Order: sequence, then structure tokens, then C-alpha cells
Amino acid sequence: MAVTLGYETHSIAVDNETGIATGWLPGELSARGRGLAVELGARWMAVYVVYASDLGRAVQTAEIAFAGGGKEIRFDRRLRECDYGIYNGRPVGEVAASWSRHIDMPWPGGQSYRQVVAEMAGFLRDMMDEWQGGLVLVVSHSANRWALQNLLDGTPLEELVDAPFEWRTGWEFSIA
Repeated sequence: MAVTLGYETHSIAVDNETGIATGWLPGELSARGRGLAVELGARWMAVYVVYASDLGRAVQTAEIAFAGGGKEIRFDRRLRECDYGIYNGRPVGEVAASWSRHIDMPWPGGQSYRQVVAEMAGFLRDMMDEWQGGLVLVVSHSANRWALQNLLDGTPLEELVDAPFEWRTGWEFSIA
């Protein structure tokens, strides 16, 4: 039986608006981000369960989106953004210039994008063991979307990390 996996990046954070690559720092939603989180919840009311990164900006997104909606929200550290190590909290331009160098080589004091893919693969195995059919939503980060596209669509990480950022209102994946 297939699971439909809905995917949303966390809503817009203050760091997104100010050009900071938050990485494993918690981050906080901006006023605009809080409004968009409410819209996210309205889009995904049919989900059975919500999984979210345990980083602050994803926690806030999920909690605002589904406040009072009776949806179960589960926080999972395997859904965290890539750990940029000593580059957490640095300007996006500085971090983005090095993304392709860290597909297999961990960031100093952090992790590689391939490690994010491994975390996502473990999450998907566990999630599929529990959910056989239905609609599940994940609220996470850009690197985790790349991991899903790599695992489920076969898109090479090299293409994903170098592609221009394209914010959108969500993705759907079918997992058999």
C-alpha cells in the first residue's frame, strides 16, 4: 500500500528575511512566516499525522499550522536541516557558495548532505513501518527536501544543491 507524503519547508523565518543560513540553530518565524504557517495548516487538513524537524522554526510552523486542529505532531531530529557546523548562523551567500563541496565532505564541525540523505532514509523506513496508506505531512528544511528528491525521484544531489532556490507551497511524493 502506498503512502502519500506531503512535504513543506518550514515557514519563513527571521533569518530567511535577513539572509542568514540558520543550519542547526533554532531560528524563529517572522510575522509573515506565522501567517504563512496558518495557510499551510489549511492546505493540509486531510493529513493523518504531521512529522516535523525539532528545530525551532519547524516546530513553530507545525504548531501554528495545526493549532487546535487535533492533528498529531511528532518532532524528529532526523528531519533537521544540514548541520553547517561552524557556519551555522553565517550569511547565506557565504554558505551557499560551498554547498556543492559538502555533498560528501562534512562541514567543519557539522555534517555532509549525504548524511542528511541517510537520516531521511532512516526516517522514511520507520515512517513506512507505521503508516500503510494515507497522507502524511513532513515539515522540515531545504536539505531534507533535497534528500527526498534524491531518494524518491533519483535526482542527483549535485543537481539539487546547485539549483536556484525555489520556494513553493509544498510537494507530494508517493511511496510504495
